[in-house]
Parts: sequence; structure tokens; C-alpha cells
Amino acid sequence: MTYQVLARKWRPRTFSDMAGQEHVLQTLIHALNNQRLHHAYLFTGTRGVGKTTIARIFAKCLNCEQGVSATPCGKCTACTQIAEGRFIDLIEVDAASKTKVEDTRELLENVQYAPSVGRYKVYLIDEVHMLSSHSFNALLKTLEEPPPHVIFLLATTDPHKLPITILSRCLQFSLKNLSPQMIAEYLKSVLVAEQIPFEEAALWSIAKAAQGSMRDALTLLDQSISFCAGNVTDAEVSSLLGTPDQALVMGIVQALNADNAPGLLDIANTISSRAFDYFMLLDNLLALLHRIAIAQLVPGGIDNSQGDREQVLALARELSAEQVQLYYQIALNGRQDMSLAFDARIAFEMLLMRLLVFSPQAPQEQESAILCADPEQKKKPDSGLTATEQAVITPASISAPEPESEPELEPAPETEAAQSAQGKILPGIAEAATRLPETSADTPDTQEKTQPLPRREAPTPHASLTAEDTEEFWITLVDALEVGGITGNLLANCVLLAMDENSITLALDETQSALFSDEHGRRIGDVLREHFRRPLEVHIEIQAIHMESPAHYRQRKQEEALQRAQQAFEHDEHVQALVSAFSARILPNSVKIIEEAKK
Repeated sequence: MTYQVLARKWRPRTFSDMAGQEHVLQTLIHALNNQRLHHAYLFTGTRGVGKTTIARIFAKCLNCEQGVSATPCGKCTACTQIAEGRFIDLIEVDAASKTKVEDTRELLENVQYAPSVGRYKVYLIDEVHMLSSHSFNALLKTLEEPPPHVIFLLATTDPHKLPITILSRCLQFSLKNLSPQMIAEYLKSVLVAEQIPFEEAALWSIAKAAQGSMRDALTLLDQSISFCAGNVTDAEVSSLLGTPDQALVMGIVQALNADNAPGLLDIANTISSRAFDYFMLLDNLLALLHRIAIAQLVPGGIDNSQGDREQVLALARELSAEQVQLYYQIALNGRQDMSLAFDARIAFEMLLMRLLVFSPQAPQEQESAILCADPEQKKKPDSGLTATEQAVITPASISAPEPESEPELEPAPETEAAQSAQGKILPGIAEAATRLPETSADTPDTQEKTQPLPRREAPTPHASLTAEDTEEFWITLVDALEVGGITGNLLANCVLLAMDENSITLALDETQSALFSDEHGRRIGDVLREHFRRPLEVHIEIQAIHMESPAHYRQRKQEEALQRAQQAFEHDEHVQALVSAFSARILPNSVKIIEEAKK
């Protein structure tokens, strides 16, 4: 018995065998079960997504000897002959080879005659967009009012070339490209049924190379089985397709995570020796970084693409969110610049070195880290993957080393006003405010050494602080700290809950929890300890905040300033003169503040 290719052997024979296209199948199944049949159907979509297959199954459903239904028996004469392509009442026409109007007229001469053996006479016209305009005109009247026993099934990859008069007379179904995951699962079921060993990563490579076409995927699978001698492995499939091995892409990120420069150069040499396309390699690297970023925010939101889900989750825990975003941006810019380089390999190696040496730390935070941290403790920061799982996080409980000599400060006596307002004051705010260090004008050198950048002085609140005063004090303090990057954004979304001589308790808006990690908490603690010059313990709780944070304060002030600017612009006499002279109108949201427009 001759060998039958997989694309034909595994062609679906019923709607339940189809992979994907649920939006099309559901409509056809309901129409068949309820006997609501249209006289003309148009199936559109790219190659190999199931247009002709659905049409043949639909013809089988119409002519099955068991009756019209969405589940043909597959055993009767009509079902068997349709599956074998020899049913006399299923007329298949290749419009690419029958483009002349004479061919169409000859085809339509037999439309008026009743079916020979079946219930319906079905005309399946493939690549219908190839017909000439005269052929469409000849088909138009019959397509509009065919005999009750005739049904037209049209298929095309380019529906835009069809006349609107044809489109308006058909029920149109747009078939979608199949996802790589759906194709990989179908290929897996085929290989299991064929009893051929395989690696799942190899199926993902084939699925991606198929670009949404199931027929292309089965054809590539046939070729891979022959190339791999019956054992479909990822390395051999990658060699066949000329695509980079996913292990190489994963090795790049792992080498970056380990600061392994020799390992990166070894990977670059391997890529060069195997003559991989650098653009395709960078596309795979960008896709991997994208999956790592998703795993950091939503661990359950990634698939098992390439069979490396556990490795992706591990990298998501070891890398910080800033690192992943920085790697992605550098790789994306490097891909754009690679076309300008005289040597693609040199450009790729320079890109790897940029990924290795650049750090997402802000400049002011780098100097603070050098002053406060142990130089031997250089570890990768934890990502935000597990931070969202904690209701209360206290990363900044790591105390900075206490100074050798610290003069003790006597607590200031509490006033009667402060005692009477005890219910309105956040715990410990008034007491801690009295212990703020005073700036000495006699020691400018010391001040320059301990502060890497000049800062505005934070306000010194009175001994009795209401909740409103506490908000103002914290907003002004955060503005004076001048912390940038994600750490500054997180700090601006915190509010002050409590403060005493030894600790500060902050509340972080729960909407920002996905960006928070232990490393960010440590940085916030370092900044506050450096400002107050005391070994404070900083506790950060994630919760819904009801006070105004510095970020909300800045947004409110910007909106108020913009509103004032809009009102001033609308009432300006020159603007009003222009509006009156030209019957003009001011476009909404077109007025910008000058400082904001310059940015």
C-alpha cells in the first residue's frame, strides 16, 4: 500500500475533528441542526486553515443518508464517496484553471437538473477570486436565486478581489490563523497516534514555522520525520528549519543573569558557526523576555511554549522587573540598529555586551547603594513574582549599620494640644518629627560627602500634627528626597502611617504591588535612613490607601494647573477675537502647559 502524506491522512472528517475555527463551526452546526440552510457560503482565510475541509464536511452533512445533521455517519455511500473525492453530486471546481466565462456558463448549464444520487447538488469553487469579471457576471444571477436543490460553497484566500455583488449574496466566514499552541497540540496527537517519538520543543518550532497553517505544519512534520529518521528532536528540527535552538536563547538570558561574559561569547561563537539568522535570534530573545515579564506579573499566564515553562518561571524569580524591561529595550533597539552595521556578528556581540554591562539603577541610587551596602554583597535582586503573594511586606527591616557615635536626643515634652489631638494624629508622627536632624551651617564638607545630590530641605512639622498635616509633611519629604526610577514611583505611591524614633511604617497602594519587590523595599529603606541619619526600620504594607499620596498630589496639582491654563486661554481677548473672526472653536484637550509641552 502506498504511503499517504500526513496532511491528507489526518484531514478532519467531521466537525469534531477540526482544530480551532469554533466561531465558524458553531454557526454551521446550529444551521444544520435547525434546518436553516443558506444557498451560498463563502469561506475566507489564509492557506491551510480549513476552508476546503469545512466545505467538504458540510457537503457530507447535507447528503448523508441518515439525514441532514451536523454529525454525518461517515459510513454510508455518500459519506464514503465524498471522503474519497468521487461523489457525483459534489462538483469541485478550481477557479484558477477555469477562469473563462465559457467555463462558468458550461458549469451552470447543469444547475437546473436535480441531483443524481444525493439530496443536494453542491458546487465547491476553490480560489473563487481567480474568476474573471465576465465569469462573475455569469454566476451572479444563479448565485442570487439558485434552484432549491443547489448549494454553492466558495473558498478564497483573497476576498477583497471579489465583487461586492458576490459578497452580498453569500454568508461569509473568515477563518483565523491557528495559534502555535493549538498546532503543537494537534501535531502531538498525530505523533502519538503514529507511535513516533518526539520532543515537545520540536513541535513548537514546527508550529511557529507554519505561521498559522495546519497543512503547512503537517507537511513540515512529514519532512521532519524523514530528516530525523523517525525521532523528532528539537536540535534536528531547528537544523532543518534553519531556526535558532531555543536552548541557545535561554542560555543567553541565563548567562546575563549570572554575569557570565565568557559564556555569552561562547554562545555568540556557536551562533556564528551554525550561521543562524541574527534577526530571527533576536526575535526569539524578545519573545522570551516578554514571557519572563508576564511570568513576573502573572505567573499562571504563560504557556509551556518550547517546553521551558519551569525555566521561565525560575528566571522570573531571579531577575528584577527593571532588568527584564531594560534587556527588552536594549534588544529591541539593537535589532533596529543591526541593519546599519557593516558586520552582523560584531553588532550582535556588541548588543550582548550592552545587555551585560548596563544596569537599571538610577544614578542617585547607585551612590547611595555604594555608601550603605557591603561591596562584597552583589546579588541579583528578587523579582516581583512572589511579592504580590504577601499581604504585608517588610523588606526594609534590614537595618543600616549604626554609626559609631550618635548623640542621644532627649524627647521634647508633649504639649497639651498634642495630647488633645491624640485621636487625629498618626502614631508617633509628632514624636519623630521633633527628632529630625538639624542642618549645621558649620559643616559643609560633611554635608557634601553624605549627600550625593543637593536636596531641598524637608519641612519640620510642629509637635502636634493632624492627619492633613501628616499628608503635607510626607508629600514635601518625598519631593525633597528626589528619588528616581521605579523606586521613586513606588515611594510616591506610599503614604505615611506611623513614625517613631526607631521605625517608619508606610502603606503602598495595592495597585502598585505588581512592581514591588524586596529590592525596592531595601532601596526605600536606605533612602530614608540616609535622610534621617538613623538606623530606622522601614515597614511597608500593601493595602488600599485612603490618604493622598505624593503621586496623587502631583496629579491633582497638574490637573488644577491645566484647568486654570485652559480657562485663561479661553478668556484671552486675542483668542476670543480669533474665534469670532474665523468662527473657530477650541479643540478639547489641545491646551497644554508650557513646561509640559516642552517635555
